[in-house]
Amino acid sequence: MRTARAFVCTTLTLIDLAAEPIWGYAGRTLSGAVTSAQGTGWLRVVSGRPDKAHGKLWDGPKTAQELLPPVIPRPVLDDVHDWQAAGWAYRAELYQHTDATVIARSPVLEHDPALPKAWWAGLRTALDSLAKVHTERIAVREEYIRRAVPEYTGCDVGQIEWSTAHGDFHWSNLGGPDLTILDWEGWGQAPVAFDAAQLYLYSLHTPATAARVRQTLAHILDTPAARMAELTICAQVLQAADRTPFYKELAGPVKEYLDATHERMR
Repeated sequence: MRTARAFVCTTLTLIDLAAEPIWGYAGRTLSGAVTSAQGTGWLRVVSGRPDKAHGKLWDGPKTAQELLPPVIPRPVLDDVHDWQAAGWAYRAELYQHTDATVIARSPVLEHDPALPKAWWAGLRTALDSLAKVHTERIAVREEYIRRAVPEYTGCDVGQIEWSTAHGDFHWSNLGGPDLTILDWEGWGQAPVAFDAAQLYLYSLHTPATAARVRQTLAHILDTPAARMAELTICAQVLQAADRTPFYKELAGPVKEYLDATHERMR
């Protein structure tokens, strides 16, 4: 991956500014700042076997740049460069520089962030705009929901209402103080209010922020359709709690939330 990053910097006439570039999950991506005659940017290199170098995750950022409206704040993707070497496929994504700082290192929020009112207003606008985007992409499969929700939450799955979602909407994919939404690999169709439900449940360690999420996004969270999104997120957390540390930390609050939900529905 380091060799691939050096190669594409030479190919695209970029100067690598990242002394310690940032590794993605399982070493699949390597990202960091670069500069060129056009100014400072952000270079993300993705790797995969050639037979896997296609589909939802591979093309997510590119299709997001092409299809999502500007009102959804995200880094602008300026260039995409594909190549193969030594039995691997690579994609380099060159983004415009953004001043936003990631709100949390972990997807699960542990400390209340000091975010301005404009950030919260932008959050509502962005999710409302995203929900209306037409796409055939799938962020969460219906087959998964109908299997996992009963197994891990004990709840039945009825009719599911769908809208477009980011699909991985947590605190390490959000920037501030100006709202910036990162990592568009998995966006697509999901249960209504999926992103709002994920952000809320991933805030349960910080009650004040959880309440602010709930207040800001009440117009979608406090609807019957949102219940399936919340149950799906709960199922994802509980399913992965034994193998992913931040899910393990969140499992207790999620179980308490489920218990409280069951009590309200009796």
